[in-house]
Formats: sequence, structure tokens, C-alpha cells
Amino acid sequence: MREMNSLLEATGTTIFTVMSALAVQHGAINLGQGFPDEDGPDLVVAAAAAALGDARLGPTRNQYPPLTGVPVLREAVAAANKRFYGLAIDAQSEVVVTSGATEALTACLMALLNPGDEVVLIEPTYDIYVPVVKLLGAVPKLVRLEPPRWELPRAALEAAFSPRTKLLLLNSPMNPTGKVFGVEDLDFIADLCVRHDIYAVCDEVYEHLVFDGAAHIPLMTRPGMRERCARIGSAGKTFSLTGWKVGYVSAPRAMAAVIAKAHQNLTFTTPPHLQRAVAVGLAQDDDYFAEIGARLAAKRTRLSAGLASVGFVPLATRGSYFVTADFSAFGFDGDDVAFCRYMVEQAGVAAIPVSAFYAGAAPRHYVRFAFCKQDALLDEAIERLTRHFAPQRLTRSAQTA
Repeated sequence: MREMNSLLEATGTTIFTVMSALAVQHGAINLGQGFPDEDGPDLVVAAAAAALGDARLGPTRNQYPPLTGVPVLREAVAAANKRFYGLAIDAQSEVVVTSGATEALTACLMALLNPGDEVVLIEPTYDIYVPVVKLLGAVPKLVRLEPPRWELPRAALEAAFSPRTKLLLLNSPMNPTGKVFGVEDLDFIADLCVRHDIYAVCDEVYEHLVFDGAAHIPLMTRPGMRERCARIGSAGKTFSLTGWKVGYVSAPRAMAAVIAKAHQNLTFTTPPHLQRAVAVGLAQDDDYFAEIGARLAAKRTRLSAGLASVGFVPLATRGSYFVTADFSAFGFDGDDVAFCRYMVEQAGVAAIPVSAFYAGAAPRHYVRFAFCKQDALLDEAIERLTRHFAPQRLTRSAQTA
């Protein structure tokens, strides 16, 4: 048989699927894949159920919705942009609803890239970024943040730009680091984008999941960026409904029109009852959005303290679902992939190796834990890790005394 797509054939099964399957096989607590273990807001779930049979919406309520999304959701996304960030977005021409943020990201890249274009990416990156860029025939140019502080290397970022640079892909709050880019870094990035006349695709799915007084600032709000940014949001992350796969893109009119064409050739539309329910969610009062950040911050602190008590060194995280932890202190003879397998099989807890978020050579002694779980599950995970690792720590301490 003739060869198939060489890039996809060479791509292994995602590490999230691998670790989740191992967790099931070994009865492990899954702190690897980033999904909550409880349902989203009752109000939003009820709205989805009601929309399925709402006679007021007419007999076509469950048929194909408009390509760019049902009007009520597009209007809600535009209103949220204004409410939270002061961005004036036209609901009719500058919002595209997608089947999840992953599709939104792919549609944005499809709309903006031609073969041979260069894309600046800041790693560690979410694992689909580089493959999608390559599938489109574009060239990834990687700039690396270094643990434990994950500071932006400005000279390296500036050096990554060339006459062939077409866009920059920015993730903030950032997965897996938990970094929330501040205004000084954002203005530095914006200046580079304007100077080189490039686009920016902004993955902002964790926009409301920020902690410790951090504020999410969209790159689109910075000088010169309104007309060159596509901003991606996620109902799955904002409302703890990851299985719904409802995303949305806010972009200038001309860009949104081409993103819509990419969306047309990917999924075409997104389930209308879920869209209508997400519109209800986005209209909730400020208390809801403040509370989700505060609740996750408490879980972050709970898990980080527990990991530290076991012997991990958790790094600071100011946003997202995740905390990265250094396991060097255990003296494990292997890399982060081997350590994660070992932890599932021997300690009964699943995490994700941070090297999965790098395209090349990567740090090999960090793992990512998801804390978007019920407190009892987080506590049980720490108990399991303590039972397994604490005796080893005591033995090593005795040997070195």
C-alpha cells in the first residue's frame, strides 16, 4: 500500500491518553488529564437540557445552527469581551463558535498560515501546537522558558523573528507552567508583532482560572494588537464542562471571515443546545467568575502543600488547572516518562511528564499534576504518594547521615 500522511503516521498516541489508560489499568488516581471530576454549574446544564425541547425555538432548534454560531452565544461572547476586558467586538462579524478550543486553534492556524511561513511558539507548549503547524506546511520556531521561574527570554524571542515570520502563538494562562503573562511581557510581545507586522493567535482557555491576585490580560488589548489578534476561549474550562467541546474565537472582521471558512471545512457547526447553554453561563454575575478562580487556588495550594510534604518541589502556578513539580529529590534512575509510569504502577497516582510539552530535548525531572479534582481525591492521592515515597526518603536520609 502507498504511504499515508507521514507526519500523522509518525505521531504517537497522545501522552494524555496513554497515562489515562494506565491509570484505569492500575486503578490509579488520575491527576494527569486536565478535566474536573464533578459537573459544571446546574444552571448551565439545565439550560442545555431545556434547549433540546424548547418549543419557543421552533421545530428546527436541533438542526444545523448558523456556521459561525447561534446569535445568542455570539452576542454573549461579544458582551463578555466588553465586560471583562473592555474589548468592543462585533457579535455578527467578529465571533466564530467552534467545536472546542482545539478546533478553534486549528481553524485560526489554517486561516493565517501558508506553507513555508514561520510560527513563533513559546515552549513548553500544549502538545498539538507543533504538529498542527507542521501539518499546514509551516515552520515552528521555538523559544524556551526555563523552570523554575519560567521567565520570558526576551533576547531569544526577538531573535526568533525573521522576514518569514507570519504569526506568534501565545498561551496565557499557560499550560503546563501555570504562568500568567504580565503587562510588561505582553507589551514586549506586542511591540515585536507590530514591528514585524505579524498576527497573533492567543490560546486563552484558562482566562478566568487565575490566582493570587493575578489578572488575565488579553494580548488583543495591548497597543496595535486589536486588528492582528485571534483570541480563543473555552466553555469547557470556564464552566467545567470539558466534554461539551464548545470554543469561541474573537477576531477582527477580515480574519474572522477566513477562520469561519476553516471552521466550515473542519466541523461546520457546533451543537446548538450546548451553544445556547454556554450563553447562559457567560451571562452569570461576577461572583461566579471570581469564585471559580478562588476555588481552584485553594485546590492548587492543597495539592502543592501535599506534594511538598512527600518530597516533591512544586513550582509556583498562578493560573490553569496544573502544578508542575520537580521529583529530583527522590533520586529516581530514569526520566520523567519512566517516573510517571512508575508512579502509576507503584504508587497508584497518574501525572503527565513535562517533556511531552517540548518538541526537542527537554528537562527530564518535572511532572505535571492536575488539581481540578475534588478535595477528597487530592487528599487520597497525597496519601498514596506518602505511603510509597516517604519510607524511601527516610531510608535515604539514614544512609546519608
